[in-house]
Amino acid sequence: MEPTSRKENFSDKLHILDYWRIIRVRIVTILLVFLLTAITTTVVTFLIPKTYMSLSRIAVEKDTSDIAPLLGMQATQSSFDPYFISTEFEKIQSQKVLDEVVKSCELREKWKKHYGGKQLTDVEARKHLEKVIDVSQYRNTSIIELRAYDRDKNLAQQIAQALAKEYENYRSSLQEERVKAGIDKLRERMEKTNDEITAMQANVDDLRAKLGISDAAGEDSYSIVEPEIVRRYESELITAKGLYTQQATLLQGLQEQSLEELRESIMTANPDAQLDALIREYQTGQTTLANKSIDLGEGHPTIKSLKAAMESLNQQIDNRIKGILAGLELRVNSSLAQVRELQKSVDDAKAKEAKVQEEGREYFDAKRKLSNTTRMRDTILFRIMQEEVDLDLPKTSSVEIIDRADTPLRAVRPNVPLNISLGVIVGLILGVGLAFFIEYLDTSVKTIDDVERALDAAVLGVIPQNVGSLMDEGDESPHAEAYRVLRTNILFAGRKSEDQTTFTVVSGGAGEGKTTTMFNLAVVFAQMGDRILVVDSDLRRPSMHRYFKVSNTIGLTNLLLGQNTLDEVIQTSESPNLHFIPSGKLPSSSMGVLNSAKMKEFVAEMKSRYDYVFFDAPPIMGVSDASVLASAVDLCVLVVQYRKYPQLMTQRAKDMVIKVGGNLVGVVLNNINISQDSYYYYYSGYYYDYYYKSRETEEEPVEDKKDGKEEKLIAQADAAGEDVNPKY
Repeated sequence: MEPTSRKENFSDKLHILDYWRIIRVRIVTILLVFLLTAITTTVVTFLIPKTYMSLSRIAVEKDTSDIAPLLGMQATQSSFDPYFISTEFEKIQSQKVLDEVVKSCELREKWKKHYGGKQLTDVEARKHLEKVIDVSQYRNTSIIELRAYDRDKNLAQQIAQALAKEYENYRSSLQEERVKAGIDKLRERMEKTNDEITAMQANVDDLRAKLGISDAAGEDSYSIVEPEIVRRYESELITAKGLYTQQATLLQGLQEQSLEELRESIMTANPDAQLDALIREYQTGQTTLANKSIDLGEGHPTIKSLKAAMESLNQQIDNRIKGILAGLELRVNSSLAQVRELQKSVDDAKAKEAKVQEEGREYFDAKRKLSNTTRMRDTILFRIMQEEVDLDLPKTSSVEIIDRADTPLRAVRPNVPLNISLGVIVGLILGVGLAFFIEYLDTSVKTIDDVERALDAAVLGVIPQNVGSLMDEGDESPHAEAYRVLRTNILFAGRKSEDQTTFTVVSGGAGEGKTTTMFNLAVVFAQMGDRILVVDSDLRRPSMHRYFKVSNTIGLTNLLLGQNTLDEVIQTSESPNLHFIPSGKLPSSSMGVLNSAKMKEFVAEMKSRYDYVFFDAPPIMGVSDASVLASAVDLCVLVVQYRKYPQLMTQRAKDMVIKVGGNLVGVVLNNINISQDSYYYYYSGYYYDYYYKSRETEEEPVEDKKDGKEEKLIAQADAAGEDVNPKY
């Protein structure tokens, strides 16, 4: 699980670095788009005519009546209504208000310059005015901000002020017209109601006379019986019922008690002076009898006399209690009779009323309608008076101008800092976006992963950009290590046996660096002590002789055609182990000379005389010579130039090598800009910085030896977190 996780993390880092790589590779495009956008924005900003803005603010409220506070009526507080504010936005920008602004500011004449000196019509001026004004709400309030824009600062101030004033006049006139129209409608309604009242009154009088009803209660009453009589009867009935209930309850409670209990409670329920005296006398006699009995005894005449007197008093008390109960019962019966009499009086009065109402129902209905219509007429009259007074009072406008428009001090358009900032930001975004879009459209080879994924072949080496001849640069050239790595990979990854010693380097298209790659690879092989022969097999456009700095007069074609011997066409170079055979001049009649038996014999003979033989070939997609060479040699290497040809072309080149039986050992990724693409730094720049540079550092200061390109390589190593130690 650990290796897998490590691999995923590495892939993620490469994926993130790819974005930075794209930016670095496309930095010219990004800067070009960025500068073009920023400069264009700046130029256009300074070419746009200046526009000034003036602001006026108004507070808008719903229309209310001015008469309500004068009549003691409480004015209702209207809550914030966003729909009302939105409606007023549209009214401010309506045709009526804008036409008045056009007239008051004389915009038809002043805006002629915008239309080639032609005076505008009312419609054209209004349409133009709609474009130069802006109406907005100030936060969550009923305050509306009116903005006017124009190239003339004074005209902008006039438009903003006129817009607020004309809207105020519009609201005032609209309210006045509405009040007048309401008064007229109310008067019409009142006249119609008066006619209805006159007809209703005549009908009521006719019905009263016809039915013989004496309506003494007045026109507001629906009864002919004195209301006071009924109310008095009902009040007396309620009082009598209360008294009867009280007395009956008391009598019932006393009747349920014994004589002994009544002696204790009757004085509280119904006080009586005679009974109170008898009870007191009886209590005194009992005290005297008790005292005498102690001294005289029960048989004494005095004691007997006192007992007889006590029995007489006891009898008198019982008789008095019975008399009180009898009197209370009489009062209860009297109250009940009074209640019944009063109930009969009330029932008789109501029955009389019901009888009269049944007989005079039509009259009372007509009377009620007359009363309701009269009240309606009075309400209309009151409303007319209210509206007339409201109309005569000094006008309190529901629109208040709280901030008058001032003459603007500076232009609001164009906003130079904002426009330039936006131009810079947009230019940067467009540049980066275009870079990624071009990268998306670019199907050429960009990374080693692209090669391995598209060709299913190993990358044997990565060659930096601007590589020259290693023979001229020397053994310790900063580019030599890239070719040494390529040589090692070819020998260990591509060769299956020791006798595979012939090589060819092909490419899909022209200019991918196959000739330079072959020459430098041959130089590296020769530097390692191998006897090397380089054969320029590109008979149509030979160029290898320029690297060896020899003439191309005679060469391979002359040998294959039998015009010269092998010793005559082989040429030596500065390196004793490196020999070269130029292509020679190719007659038009010998185009297929590479596919001859003579060529096969030549290849076999060269394998026996040299350790390694390199054949330079033309582009495999262009002519058939490359396919012939690919099938004739032991090993074939495909050169792919970084970001030049589409991957599809590279795939077809590989397929052609395979189809002709060539042994494709791998791919060389050529012309990599190490300074821009740190992804490839460790394939070539790393070795030079850490080994060759360390050797130079020991000999002399770094500043004296390294050029600008080497400084970049070391900076990249430092950025990668490596420890550049000369003694490492």
